[in-house]
Amino acid sequence: MSAIPISDLPDEYRDLREEVRRFADEVIDPVAAENDRTHTLDLGIVARMGEMGLFGLPFPEEHGGMGGDYLSFGIALEEIARVDQSLAITLEAGVGLGAMPIHRFGTEEQKGTWLPDLLAGRALAGFGLTEPDAGSDAGATRTTARLDGGEWVIDGAKQFITNSGTDITSLVTVTAVTGAREDGSKEISTIIVPSGTPGFTVEPAYDKVGWNASDTHPLTFTGARVPEGNLLGERGRGFANFLSTLAEGRVAIAALATGVARGCVEESVRYARERTSMGRAIAEYQAISFTIARMEARAHAARVAWLDAAAKMVAGRDFRREASIAKLVAAEAAMDNARDATQIHGGYGFMNEYRVARHYRDSKILEIGEGTTEVQLMLIARSLGLGGAR
Repeated sequence: MSAIPISDLPDEYRDLREEVRRFADEVIDPVAAENDRTHTLDLGIVARMGEMGLFGLPFPEEHGGMGGDYLSFGIALEEIARVDQSLAITLEAGVGLGAMPIHRFGTEEQKGTWLPDLLAGRALAGFGLTEPDAGSDAGATRTTARLDGGEWVIDGAKQFITNSGTDITSLVTVTAVTGAREDGSKEISTIIVPSGTPGFTVEPAYDKVGWNASDTHPLTFTGARVPEGNLLGERGRGFANFLSTLAEGRVAIAALATGVARGCVEESVRYARERTSMGRAIAEYQAISFTIARMEARAHAARVAWLDAAAKMVAGRDFRREASIAKLVAAEAAMDNARDATQIHGGYGFMNEYRVARHYRDSKILEIGEGTTEVQLMLIARSLGLGGAR
């Protein structure tokens, strides 16, 4: 499958897009500004997204999934992000960072225990990787886990963990140092920690610049004990396993960012047609119309990029470079379009009840999360065989 316009995709993809678009416009958009203002993740909407099958889109039916793929998942993310990035990232993280590691690396018992509720949207899960000095640099990981009497004893802290403190969060998986390799480097493994585990504390939520209606917390582990069987995947492969799913996450974030870029175009076209200045709609002024034309070009390029990466993924081909390109192009398109849309809206663009104002605050993190812009440039350069790409 090549990167073709969504309008030319098979019926099931186009039908999904229309269904999610209607849901976003009719259910999410009317309450998005208020939820942003009150920093509220609307679990009622999350439940409805679960009932639609959105959390199960790229998973097989045997575990309660919809039997779809990352292309369908990206389409859903694009349409939701167009109106509300907070709910879009809740879905993206719930699938890519919460359920996907268990699906990819879990035992059959772990899958049977956790996946049914995660794929139905009845539960959420987080992934604890980032620490104050560790993220992309796995060697700086300080959280530890040691075996004692058939249990892992976990000590350490994580930060910026999405979906980690909601009323329906069922677990977080955390990377921890579980020993040392023969060469002296750290052995890092991934361990499932159920919510409510003694010694596992979800600290107060962050006061963020954007994504205010999503759930993000620092986590603390002080002698937290979980069964030895809560090891996720092979011991010592925790960080490597996470990296293997990261490219998929970059495609998903690119789709989300594309939705933002498109949403900014749609809002700017509408506003430019309605707003008058000196007796004319501002859409008639070349400065405005050319700005929106450039915004549309960015949104189109972003969509082509993520569709190309998703098509290669679905076809089983190596898509890692395309994923980095898509994430880079789409994140920058979202940020640039949000800035231009805010300028077009003038004073109204500075008011939080306007969607473009929220996009302006929300979009910066798209250039940071799931690998910064600089990381994507490094990976692309490496794929071209360029020296100094580190």
